[in-house]
Amino acid sequence: MKSILALLLLATAAQADIGLISPAEAKKLIENPDASQRPIVLDTRGGYKDYFRSHLPTAHHINFDTLRGTNDAVPVQYLPDDITQALLVRAGVDQDRLHLVYATGDQLPNDEVLSASMVVYVLEKFGVKNIRLVDGGLAGWKKAGFETTQDYFGNPKGSLPEQGDASIGVDVKTVQAHVGQHGHLLVDARPLNEYQGNDDVWLRKGHIPGAISFHWARLMESENTHQFRPLDAMKAELTQAGITPDQNIICYCGTSREGSLLFFTLKHVLGYPKVRLYEGSWKEYIWLQGKSLPVEIGGQAAGK
Repeated sequence: MKSILALLLLATAAQADIGLISPAEAKKLIENPDASQRPIVLDTRGGYKDYFRSHLPTAHHINFDTLRGTNDAVPVQYLPDDITQALLVRAGVDQDRLHLVYATGDQLPNDEVLSASMVVYVLEKFGVKNIRLVDGGLAGWKKAGFETTQDYFGNPKGSLPEQGDASIGVDVKTVQAHVGQHGHLLVDARPLNEYQGNDDVWLRKGHIPGAISFHWARLMESENTHQFRPLDAMKAELTQAGITPDQNIICYCGTSREGSLLFFTLKHVLGYPKVRLYEGSWKEYIWLQGKSLPVEIGGQAAGK
């Protein structure tokens, strides 16, 4: 029976797909006796000392924020493609392997799961098609009683596909053309107070006109915000908010991490067919054209 289960897990992993994997399933794949068949495990946490303290076996540390930097005065913009490609290859990302991505983020306001979903988004954008986000992250792994390690793990250099998929991201002009069109929806994944403009974070307050508010954490379990709620619960929450599969959806947030979580959930967990991410997000939008683009303040969470 165990051998049949192992074969099923290997067959599932061999299928090119992006989605979720449980800690138990991840553990079986990591422990494959054939090292060439094991997944590439990526620990995306921003705190390198957290990696030093403990991580999943065979996990290679790739700090999510090494993939972003200031450009034209706007912080945390995605790096040029050639630099990103070099960083991914250096981390061992490989077109022929399965990738397991995780972080921590088990309680708000800790939001490390967003680091994981952001890296998944970047991998997909650069053509990688076999990715699983570990549902529950490191907290879920530990809760299951699985051992962690402090040993470093360095992947050999990887190999990226020749073709990426830049179409999953959009720029501000696309967002502006999108808003207000029939069947189109712009979703702000930030906490409600930032959407309303009641924060001490942003140079300009509020949200992009026409956007609805849906905080990403509404999709996650309260006791572990790296673990997704049951499918039916997520579908009900989204439907109540007016976020349905028939719409053409663009997600955004502050820097694109929260938006990447919503993008990942809608597209890869729930199978929504038309979802994209505004990569520049709010930190770019408020700076463009001499800080003149329109904003709105106030409003309530969608479906609440």
